[in-house]
Amino acid sequence: MAAHAVSPLTGGLLRRGVTLHPRRRLLAVAAVAPEAPAPTPAPSQLPPSPAPPRKGYYPKRGETVELTCEALAFKGKGVCKVAGSTFVLLCDGALPGERLLARVRRLRRGAFAEAAKLRTLEPHHDAVEAPCPLAADCGGCKTQSLAYAAQIRHKHLQVRDLLVNFGKFDPKLLESSEPDAILKPIVPCDEIFRYRNKMEFSFGTKRWMQRVWKEEEVVKEEVNEADGYALGLHAPGFFDKVLHVEKCFLQSEPADKVLAVVQETWMDPALRLTPYDVHKHVGFLKHLMIRTGRNISTGTPEVMVNFVTSCYKPDLLMPLVDNITKIPEVVSVINNVNTSVGNTSVGEQEYTLYGKPNITEMLRGLTFQISANSFFQTNTKQADVLYKLIEDSARLKGDGSEIVLDLFCGTGTIGLTLARRAKHVHGYEVVPEAIADARKNAKLNGINNATFVQGDLNKINESFGKEFPKPDIIISDPNRPGMHMKLIKWLLEVKAPRIVYVSCNPATCARDLDYLCHGVKFFRCSGKGRTHLLIAVRHEYHGEILDLILFITGYTFHDFDMTEELFYLLFGLAVENNTRHDPGLGSYWTTDPKTRLGLC
Repeated sequence: MAAHAVSPLTGGLLRRGVTLHPRRRLLAVAAVAPEAPAPTPAPSQLPPSPAPPRKGYYPKRGETVELTCEALAFKGKGVCKVAGSTFVLLCDGALPGERLLARVRRLRRGAFAEAAKLRTLEPHHDAVEAPCPLAADCGGCKTQSLAYAAQIRHKHLQVRDLLVNFGKFDPKLLESSEPDAILKPIVPCDEIFRYRNKMEFSFGTKRWMQRVWKEEEVVKEEVNEADGYALGLHAPGFFDKVLHVEKCFLQSEPADKVLAVVQETWMDPALRLTPYDVHKHVGFLKHLMIRTGRNISTGTPEVMVNFVTSCYKPDLLMPLVDNITKIPEVVSVINNVNTSVGNTSVGEQEYTLYGKPNITEMLRGLTFQISANSFFQTNTKQADVLYKLIEDSARLKGDGSEIVLDLFCGTGTIGLTLARRAKHVHGYEVVPEAIADARKNAKLNGINNATFVQGDLNKINESFGKEFPKPDIIISDPNRPGMHMKLIKWLLEVKAPRIVYVSCNPATCARDLDYLCHGVKFFRCSGKGRTHLLIAVRHEYHGEILDLILFITGYTFHDFDMTEELFYLLFGLAVENNTRHDPGLGSYWTTDPKTRLGLC
């Protein structure tokens, strides 16, 4: 086609380099290219099989297609393509190397589509038998049928791609055969089942059993859904439908005993227990949370059971309490009361119905008390490995001269493990119960050089940082949304020699690393008479070295929350010479827009 061809369909110009919507692109190409006459088949010949889709193939909703899965996307969805096409379809349950039949369900603005798996035509690579019969439906362990070594391999590739595409790191510098490569190998977990110390189940009025898809032309999702009560995990993509779970291979065996007893008891009509209806906002039982700890004296498991209800009616719960306390490992039964219409498991009021208000666990030789609502690493054994890596990477001198700032400190686990070799640890956390636990944990372990403050790190102001000395080491362990730009700006300005970033979301982590390592431009926009600070300054450390150590710990297909392995990445920032200081911006920024920080 010429550089400027006239489209007879629109009368406009088709210019090279102009991106068209895929559907419009097909219409334009069809209008310009003359159609070849179709050959007349011989009467004795069978109709030829359809030609493979062209490069510009664009699927239709409801179309049944044959796909090949090439990789795994975030949250474990298979990245699939039709033979001869580059268009991406995301399909739940598809694993790399698998050839499958699927039906197109949703089109996402022409960028990609979502498909539902109908059946497997050819099994995937590294196939293993999933021990849980609900693995394909609950969404918590959707890749149990993929060998653990293959899971690790695909996770590594995903993190690498995120660091390249969102973190803007040079792929050649990320991985190498040298011992000091930036992207370190994954540290696998010895136990891939029964490793979670916390599971949260939901009560529901609609039981979701299993999805069944037909291969006929009619597009219809047939769901074996009953109006009966259910206790289990939410069906993927639904807030009001619950998959009934009798046993979970992620939690401990004592926790499974508790779940079995509750399942046997709570549906008894004589008890008058009703699940909360998220549409009508009526009902009593909302969530069942089971946490597993360890008795410090005996080393045996101890279990906390937390019932989240819409109101405080302990008499209704007592039959359940009486049954589950017959299990020797149960040492605590809690009732959190959440009167809001939301689906959160944190209550406004907390009551102890049996035993003690917390359980204990040990990490790195320290004893920690865990309450019902406080955060604690859900994989205890691998958390011990993680904290050892953090200790080694913090490289404390051990002479008690350094200040450690523990951001998003939770119950203080990371900061307290470093306090033994630091001058002082300052921890910040938004959850008041977690701060109370952190102070108790410091007192329990005889640590007097740690201060924990309750505060929202997403709402810091200019006074933040004035209440403690300049930190030598900063630990940041944010939740899934990552760090707020206010906090990132403060980190750029404080110039701490060392930052340890612990992440549970590789996507937001890659975004934050781009800001911290490469800097961003500073600009303002006005709206409704107010000036908004959108993103922080582009910053480089003038004549200094910043070491940024990153651990990505919450990224897994096998489990939906806390991972069973660690990504260990070590970043060092070297400063270019073409920097200057702008008093108006308040930080260093490069005068050459093409300059990037070097990695060493």
